[in-house]
Amino acid sequence: MHDGFAAGTSYYGLADLEPFVSGGTHKFESRYLFTLVGPYPEEAERYRSRSPINFIDEISCPMLLLQGAEDRVVPPAQAEIMVEALMRKKLPHAYVLFEGEQHGFRKAESTQRALEAELSFYAQVLGFERDDVPRLKIENL
Repeated sequence: MHDGFAAGTSYYGLADLEPFVSGGTHKFESRYLFTLVGPYPEEAERYRSRSPINFIDEISCPMLLLQGAEDRVVPPAQAEIMVEALMRKKLPHAYVLFEGEQHGFRKAESTQRALEAELSFYAQVLGFERDDVPRLKIENL
């Protein structure tokens, strides 16, 4: 474990590569990880070694997860397994699900809301005041 980070944010990130590569995304992306990680299942151990969910014990700082509800590239289930793990670990975290958004926010209001959530999250975690953005609810803070 290290203390190199005071907080972190994940924008529609992968938590567990194995379900992703074995049918957890749409056809267009289904073989994308083959070029990044290697063929599956031959490289299954490499997939496990690069999946953040398998290293939850090493996460020691608050996390914000931002996710599009309609994301077919990295489905919400990926964020939700991280949320469950952070809850079990009792780490401060927040999860914001953006209805009508996919992989990469396209609506101006979603982009603004994501940036405000991130600013509110960092302000609360790092201890500085921001009255100009809506206060984000952070679990276990």
